[in-house]
Amino acid sequence: MPVYARTVPVMERHRFDAASLDRYLRGHLAGYRGGLEVEQFDSGHSNPTFFLSAEMADGRRRDFVLRKKPPGKLVASAHQVDREFRVISALARTDVPVAPAHLLCTDDSVIGQMFYLMSCVEGRILIDPSMPAQTPAERAAIFDSMNDVLARLHKVDPVRVGLGDYGRTGHYVARQVARWSKQYAELKTEDIPTMDKLCAWLPEHIPPEDPTTIVHGDYRLGNLIVHPAEPRIVAVLDWELSTLGHPLCDLAYNCIGYHLKEPPHGFATVDFHKLGLPTESEHVAAYCRRVGRDRIDHWNYYVAFSLFRLAAIAQGVYRRGLAGNSSNPDSAKMSKAPRERAELAWSLVG
Repeated sequence: MPVYARTVPVMERHRFDAASLDRYLRGHLAGYRGGLEVEQFDSGHSNPTFFLSAEMADGRRRDFVLRKKPPGKLVASAHQVDREFRVISALARTDVPVAPAHLLCTDDSVIGQMFYLMSCVEGRILIDPSMPAQTPAERAAIFDSMNDVLARLHKVDPVRVGLGDYGRTGHYVARQVARWSKQYAELKTEDIPTMDKLCAWLPEHIPPEDPTTIVHGDYRLGNLIVHPAEPRIVAVLDWELSTLGHPLCDLAYNCIGYHLKEPPHGFATVDFHKLGLPTESEHVAAYCRRVGRDRIDHWNYYVAFSLFRLAAIAQGVYRRGLAGNSSNPDSAKMSKAPRERAELAWSLVG
């Protein structure tokens, strides 16, 4: 039986007209024959994500994943599932592992919001980086594979895969600081002094190095599918925040867990040697070897920027939870996350 991430019955606030979807798929998905079954993954909180199973022309059932925009009033620059569809379609021609994309529907009348459909890749979602069920050797191999896939992504030529206009070239950090500062201001629910300090300090201290690559934007273990039985990455998920940008911001975001203490995402206090996990410096050094870098200057800036960005994102999740628009049932409990992440970021640079 295939191994997938955990699913639950479709949450009431994310229910849609399955009969309408069935009619659409009959006309747009090659080989589709009906028998549609729909459940919801308990992850993919920004853009609601659904597990679909259907009968196909060869007489077998096939599994798919549908990602759509959430309901309700949305921030203009967020939840662009059409961009997710575009980037995974382009990367399918590279050595970056992604789920095969099938179709994009921009007609809101079908299920209420724009959505796209991709194949369901068999494997495991390991949310906790300490991976308690794995052996030290398996943990080391999974972290190394995660590192390798990120380096592969950053070595892809955007123009060559048709993504030359997927974002602007250069000045990524400045644009991101401005974007997340604005979004935080629009969605803030209380005053957080360290966020105000970061909004002022970060744009004044941007490192001079300014390369441009394809960046994932939320590259972490929980957004990767690990092979069902082997310690390697078989697909990268959740490309909502992807664009053309600074690769060191992607790497720093991937290292945030080294600075956070609370599980499941934080693992700053674990015994790395005992678990078989690389230290932050070892993880960064492995990446540098793979992309041909000698060193990284201003590392703390990139980590602080990533924590600042994560604080702004957490603020958005919390605000959507208060409004009842989030697919994460615990989003309304995230009131402390923006402050904690902002204070940690400021401690690195303030």
